[in-house]
Amino acid sequence: NLSLSVPSSPFLLRSAFHSLFLSHPLLVDRRGRISDSPKNPPILLSPQITTSIPMAEYTPLQDDEEQQNQQHPQDWNAEKHNRRPHDCQSPPPPSPLAVVAKFKSPRVASLDVFRGLCVFLMMLVDYGGSIFPTIAHAPWIGLHLADFVMPFFLFIAGVSLAIAYKRVGDRMDATKKVINRAAKLFLLGVFLQGGFLHGAKSLTYGVDIFRVRWMGILQRISIAYLVAALCEIWLPYQKWRKIDVVRSYSWQWCITFILCSIYLGLLYGLYVPDWEFNSGSTLLSTNSTNLYRVQCGLRGDLGPACNSAGMIDRYILGVNHLYVKPAYGNLKECNKSKGGVIPVDSPAWCHAPFDPEGILGSLTAAVTCIIGLQFGHILVQIQDHKERLLRWSVLSLFLFVLGVFLVFLGVPVNKSLYTVSYTLLTSATGGFAFCALYLLVDLWGYKRWLFVLEWMGVHALGIFILLTSNILVIFLQGFYWKSPENNLIKWVISCFIHQ
Repeated sequence: NLSLSVPSSPFLLRSAFHSLFLSHPLLVDRRGRISDSPKNPPILLSPQITTSIPMAEYTPLQDDEEQQNQQHPQDWNAEKHNRRPHDCQSPPPPSPLAVVAKFKSPRVASLDVFRGLCVFLMMLVDYGGSIFPTIAHAPWIGLHLADFVMPFFLFIAGVSLAIAYKRVGDRMDATKKVINRAAKLFLLGVFLQGGFLHGAKSLTYGVDIFRVRWMGILQRISIAYLVAALCEIWLPYQKWRKIDVVRSYSWQWCITFILCSIYLGLLYGLYVPDWEFNSGSTLLSTNSTNLYRVQCGLRGDLGPACNSAGMIDRYILGVNHLYVKPAYGNLKECNKSKGGVIPVDSPAWCHAPFDPEGILGSLTAAVTCIIGLQFGHILVQIQDHKERLLRWSVLSLFLFVLGVFLVFLGVPVNKSLYTVSYTLLTSATGGFAFCALYLLVDLWGYKRWLFVLEWMGVHALGIFILLTSNILVIFLQGFYWKSPENNLIKWVISCFIHQ
């Protein structure tokens, strides 16, 4: 056993004690006390007895080499300073914050770039969709550019969750934080899209409490975020010798299967009776209060009139609390005019409100977020770039093939209903896009070329608030030439139309 003499000076004694506390096993006398005098020669404690607090209790950010160094601190220090163990004097221990900063992994820039791409696409389709209908939302069945924005947001939220909760200490505390964040995001969505703000052409505000729109974009994201985060916090993780995302997180995949099964059972199994509504519930028609009746009396219909998703929202949320400008108003059957008015003689369901971010579709929206969570697991657990790209590509290809297979089975691609085929195809597209950005930004280093998208991704929520509340639009409309009608936004739109 190694025996070291301890200086008798109090100052040197404290220095020696602090230097040995984290670097060497404690030196004690024969009665188990720390030796404070050369007269009491110290001896080593048994290696089976814990003599110091391992750095892993300060921070989990350490590699295997660090753990080995902590198990054999004397040998490591001697080898580092090219001295024998009994000749070396340990350096002062690093502070926990220094260890965290040293081993803190760098920020993955492709995450912010991907999120910024989502914000850019949202701005493009919101302001360019009226000019170029091909990039606007598909009226019902189909997949346009605008239909990728929502699932891309959900996908990247899932990827970020895997990084945020890769190590969970107190599950209850983490659950409280998740619920708190989801609630704040939901309430913010109600404020922005619930009808309180009246648009860029009106500076008034306020909403009738009996006509508040409860669901929306941020509300759906908050629900999906909550489900995926709870899965990450509470569901067990199975360890394998070789990293296998499917088997290691089999419980999360079971949740996706259960959510899809519940969705399909309700979508195709619920009976939808005839229903009626008053034209005062919608802003699409005239100011008259005509009573419309929609004849259904069937189950399993995926049309805009008699689908069970709309029926669930009407029963739970109320017809007055749904979105009053659904995309299916652009169908040929509705004969919508350029001014956005639907004639009275159009089919009754053309005048009905419908929420594309309704309750039933939120189940499959959560599936998109959980799929993104699996991509995040690969990012966290696998260090080799080629292996990451390979696994992301294989998983994306599998989702794409499965989505195409469902389309051939008769499951349509529908954003308003958020069908399972739509979930799989958009998730696969998000996976391929993330692979491309990861390769372009994080591996090839083309970060400067995409710094605008990265900045937009970092400030995605702030930009969304500015756009949804129309604060930015109102601000830009304040700059005009001679008259308010000749404002900056109108000039930009006129340039696009002229081209």
